[in-house]
Amino acid sequence: MAMYRKLGKTSSQRKALLRNQATALLANGKIITTEARAKEVRKVVEPLIALAIREKDNYEVVKVQAKVARKDKDGKRVKEVKDGKKVAVFDEIEKEIRKDKPSRLHARRQMLRVLYDVTEVPSTPAGRKRKTHSVDLCAKLFDEYATRYAESNHNGGYTRIVKIGPRKGDAAMQVLLELV
Repeated sequence: MAMYRKLGKTSSQRKALLRNQATALLANGKIITTEARAKEVRKVVEPLIALAIREKDNYEVVKVQAKVARKDKDGKRVKEVKDGKKVAVFDEIEKEIRKDKPSRLHARRQMLRVLYDVTEVPSTPAGRKRKTHSVDLCAKLFDEYATRYAESNHNGGYTRIVKIGPRKGDAAMQVLLELV
């Protein structure tokens, strides 16, 4: 008996498919896929959420000095002339950052080994290029999902599979895989 489903793909294609669907599930909260794929994606996503819950509060808050460019009322950098050149003006501020402890850093790297980078693009065409930004899925796992599932006494079962009927082309059973 096999420990996993081959899904009719080579090992590299299968790994890429599972990484893709796991990333989409964590980014969007739900995906529509076939039943066999959903059961395999569940095996990838649930350990990631469990890892995030375990390492949720394993960081320390550190104060650092940072240089930040001064901006005018329009949000543009303020510049002054020094030695005949225009140079941006910087202010020093004190900032609090969260510094991961070694076990949380290791957990973050394990998550990044599975998840792809996600870029969020706004649906409105106006300012589409400027408002495009990268989403940190590890931070989302630690901050959003870990806090959501930590209070409830879960031992797994962070995902739900709901059958929605056969696909039109090949009659494969389609399911909705969502985070509970």
